[in-house]
Amino acid sequence: MARHLVAVAVTDGAPIFEIGIPCEIFGRRRAGMPDLGYDLRICAPPGPPVRTGGGFVPDTPDGYELLERADTVIVSALRDPAEEPPAELVAAVKAAHRNGARVVSLCSGAFVLAAAGILDGRPATTHWVYAGEFTRRYPAVCLNPSVLYVDDGDVLTSSGVSAGIDLCLHIVYTDHGAAAANALARRLVAPAHRNGGQAQYIETPASDRPETSIAPLLDWMRTHLAEPLTIGTLARQANLTERTLIRQFQATTGNTPIKWLNAQRVLHARQLLETSTLPVEQVATASGLGSPANFRRHFMAAAGVSPSTYRRAFRPPRQPAGTP
Repeated sequence: MARHLVAVAVTDGAPIFEIGIPCEIFGRRRAGMPDLGYDLRICAPPGPPVRTGGGFVPDTPDGYELLERADTVIVSALRDPAEEPPAELVAAVKAAHRNGARVVSLCSGAFVLAAAGILDGRPATTHWVYAGEFTRRYPAVCLNPSVLYVDDGDVLTSSGVSAGIDLCLHIVYTDHGAAAANALARRLVAPAHRNGGQAQYIETPASDRPETSIAPLLDWMRTHLAEPLTIGTLARQANLTERTLIRQFQATTGNTPIKWLNAQRVLHARQLLETSTLPVEQVATASGLGSPANFRRHFMAAAGVSPSTYRRAFRPPRQPAGTP
């Protein structure tokens, strides 16, 4: 079976962290974990060897021309977003998208996608520090500088630095399901799944005092997904007023309690659809999403397909009797 070609475009002075993220997630085989079928290649511009941030020099035979035949193109962060993106990279990204590639940017790499014109009229994000400059130069883009990442189908953009990990894990999640993404996240000691709509940063950090942390509540919620949880129930469990609970939840997760809860329920449902033989109706009940109609509505909003279609896509086919 053909492997999925992931081409990572690097530029002179590019921050090494954002280059390392896709290399770790798509380019490294790990003992005890299944091969996800990615073939990662680093692509550099023509001319003298590129020196990335930190003084690393990628040893690669591949140039930007490889982007045009890749399945997924990832544009890493730029040395200085105030500079015009390299013309040869912009042209290659534009051609890759025209050829049907999934195009991804990490942090300020969104400036390259915008220069290629493939973000015009589409939702996108970048690091909040660069939002003003980005909007000034590319007003046709529907920029949302407050979220971790944006998945717009064939074009995906992430915000600053570590949000690139979230987006790359989200891509694994999309390609191979929750179980594979969660297993990889555990190996990376990273959060299993942070919704793209979470806030990039917290304006008013939550107190470090244990008595004001909602971390125990989050753990409790994950173990009670099937129950009919309300704001009142959560406030009593956390020994907080409802107003304080909502404020602390927003500060800690960047989301409301109910939206966060529903995202966790959908995640649990995806895992059950992948790993169990429970009927869809029982998956709906076990994940706390209620009636089949309500479950289907929430699931399709998050996954883009029905629960039944998702199960067929991510569960391995049955082996004929007697197959070793």
